Amino acid sequence: MNDYTINTKCVQAGYTPGNGEPRQIPIIQSTTFKYETSEAMGQLFDLEAEGYFYTRLQNPTNDMVAAKICALEGGAAAMLTSSGQAANFFALFNICECGSHIVASSSIYGGTFNLISVTMAKMGVTVTFVDPDCSEDELNAAFKENTRAVFGETIANPALTVLDIEKFAKAAHSHGVPLIVDNTFPTPVNCRPFEWGADIVTHSTTKYMDGHAAAVGGAIVDSGNFDWMAHAEKFPGLTTPDESYHGIVYAEKFGKGAFITKCTSQLMRDFGCIQSPQHAFILNLGLESLHVRMPRHCENGLAVAEFLQQQPEVLKVHYPHLPGNKFYDAAMKYMPNGGCGVISFELKGGRPAAEAFMKALKLAAIETHVADARTCCLNPATSTHRQMTEEQLEAAGVPAGMVRLSCGLEDKRDLIADLKQALEAIEK
Repeated sequence: MNDYTINTKCVQAGYTPGNGEPRQIPIIQSTTFKYETSEAMGQLFDLEAEGYFYTRLQNPTNDMVAAKICALEGGAAAMLTSSGQAANFFALFNICECGSHIVASSSIYGGTFNLISVTMAKMGVTVTFVDPDCSEDELNAAFKENTRAVFGETIANPALTVLDIEKFAKAAHSHGVPLIVDNTFPTPVNCRPFEWGADIVTHSTTKYMDGHAAAVGGAIVDSGNFDWMAHAEKFPGLTTPDESYHGIVYAEKFGKGAFITKCTSQLMRDFGCIQSPQHAFILNLGLESLHVRMPRHCENGLAVAEFLQQQPEVLKVHYPHLPGNKFYDAAMKYMPNGGCGVISFELKGGRPAAEAFMKALKLAAIETHVADARTCCLNPATSTHRQMTEEQLEAAGVPAGMVRLSCGLEDKRDLIADLKQALEAIEK
């Protein structure tokens, strides 16, 4: 399958049926699995054999879909989680513990910002946020002796900034830690962070990968490229014996699969944030058309961004593939074929204008969701980012009057007509 293009992998990767087996990925809707002997099951608990014993940890349906996402990203191993937030938490907490420190881009999804700055802080994990457009010197100055990971989003939600993956990877590696990149918005169809130096990729599969607002889920993919043993003192969870699994040293026993194996056998075991097999099945249906849908989302996004840029009611448009955008060069470097269909823009009238605009929309719906077949929008300051202060909103590139618009798969002419009448309604 490695020899095929990503288009073919979207359709075929992850599952190859044998003679007389189901053509579609089967839904293994079972919490538990039968074995003939206690010894056979014991080998699973000792991580000495492959197989399944309880769906809270692993499920065959999930693993087939994870294998497809792994192939799309060009990784070594992958796993599914119950949500994108669970994926980000697991990816970070798998190598962090009380006393650890994270360097993260300040321009990330509000829920992830809160996860790192508030919830993980209660666990004793601290963070230094940096501007994604910071200089190399500023970025390096954020690292501490106890830094264990660097985190950012390929295209930030909803600020639409673009992460300079190579710059952040270089800094992370010079300090002996991995770069974790949330690649939800562009998906591997438009960007493959491993090719630019990232070590671990996460996804909210709820978004474009599912594509139909039908199934919540997340995914973690490990490139297998980061040498944990070369920095053994920083990552004892991977490089020293795990007494809860009979003294296994993950980095020695599982090689390129060490990170995902530890994440499954420890964190999924203890937290149980498993994606349901039903959701994994639905996710796979979305993945089969991902390569067809993403170009349409990007086409609509660019057309709408160009329209909004010309409207007198609009103060500023944030869309990285729009010529003249601050991140245009980075977008064309990392995502030359397009990024996503999500646009953020500011109205001259601030939050009141944003509220009037959204109220007047007829085709686009006000929803918390983003990145599916139907166009939707929201005001982040009063929804996804409402827990942030005005100063934090500004630092994250999310001013109070910003509107996040997710262009679906409708005809772009209809989308533009709806936006036009809504803009005209602001002053009425």
